[in-house]
Amino acid sequence: QVQLVESGGGLVQAGGSLRLSCAASGRTFSRYNMGWFRQAPGKEREFVARTWTGGITYYADYADSVKGRFTISRDNAKNTVYLQMNSLKPEDTAVYYCAADPIRFGVQADMYDYWGQGTQVTVSS
Repeated sequence: QVQLVESGGGLVQAGGSLRLSCAASGRTFSRYNMGWFRQAPGKEREFVARTWTGGITYYADYADSVKGRFTISRDNAKNTVYLQMNSLKPEDTAVYYCAADPIRFGVQADMYDYWGQGTQVTVSS
């Protein structure tokens, strides 16, 4: 079983930056595919970013709404995945969730077996 804990959320002005962290424990982190999702009030949980691996090379993908502004990265030695968020917009306001799966790496939330509790990101205009 994998446990995930997000941190780094908060209140920021439009145009500002935040870095979210997701600390993982329980299994071999380097073999897990990781994703970031977000959920705003009244909306379904949506894909933000993902990173996956075949064992050596790591790949990354982003939602069109955040491409060029957000960057997903990981530090396997620290069992941590990050989401660097730059040029934040009010529409980025949501609860951000970290997700993990040993096999799948899609953009649908139900493909991931493990989830954190979420961290709130609020961007003021």
